[in-house]
Amino acid sequence: MELYKVLIVYAHESSTSFNAAAKDAAVAALTAQGCTVQVSDLYAMKFKAAATTEDITGGVKDAENFCYAKEIKLASEEGKLADDIKKEQEKLKKADLVIFQFPMYWSSVPAIMKGWMDRVLGFAYAQEKRYSEGIFKDKKAMLSFTTDCPESVYSDTGINGDINVTLWPLQNGILNYCGFQVFAPQIFWDPATGSPESRSSMDVSPPLHFLCSLFQEEAFSFLGLSCIYLSCWCYLRRAFPSSMFSFIALFFFHRYVALTAHPLQM
Repeated sequence: MELYKVLIVYAHESSTSFNAAAKDAAVAALTAQGCTVQVSDLYAMKFKAAATTEDITGGVKDAENFCYAKEIKLASEEGKLADDIKKEQEKLKKADLVIFQFPMYWSSVPAIMKGWMDRVLGFAYAQEKRYSEGIFKDKKAMLSFTTDCPESVYSDTGINGDINVTLWPLQNGILNYCGFQVFAPQIFWDPATGSPESRSSMDVSPPLHFLCSLFQEEAFSFLGLSCIYLSCWCYLRRAFPSSMFSFIALFFFHRYVALTAHPLQM
């Protein structure tokens, strides 16, 4: 079996937590399948969460009108990123699959993990290389997390609403935006307040069907980059007079052809 490389980005302070057990089980199961696994233990690393000018060595280009997204992209191209970002990006570049293991905080990831996404994935934030043309389009990603409430709370009739809606900013707005092929999440419902019996019955290993068909598992289906222009087309058709719309439509058509005929590579 070909050796796949897996990066687990892990965010929990306690080594005796359910998240730690899930992370350890994933490492063991993936290693048994022939994968090589690296773990970025963010709390143990004391990973810096805030995205600031300190992430760029040698000074920023425009200090007066500082824009992190622009500056971090330029710094990446010029090799001027902080060492901790460079180290994480090297792990990321080598990985075929990235698993994010965390406790859900305020319907999202802990701040330290959001900081990892902001700082390490910052250079991937680009208008041209996004969604189906994102720079990580050949890589796969998966969320694995615990909640502090039962599954019924995150249903279409629950007070928090459908869990898929909750995860949309993470799975589409971040991972899919960067081009990742996103697998269905592994969710551990309410292990902290559940009964000892319910906790012991939870399987902390990655889903068996996922491991048995590693890297052949079907990822979520998202709209491609070209659909952005279709959405704009529909909006402009309603918003502008026909004469102006014809001119704007021609522009978008040429833009679409340029993107599809000459796809951008990483």
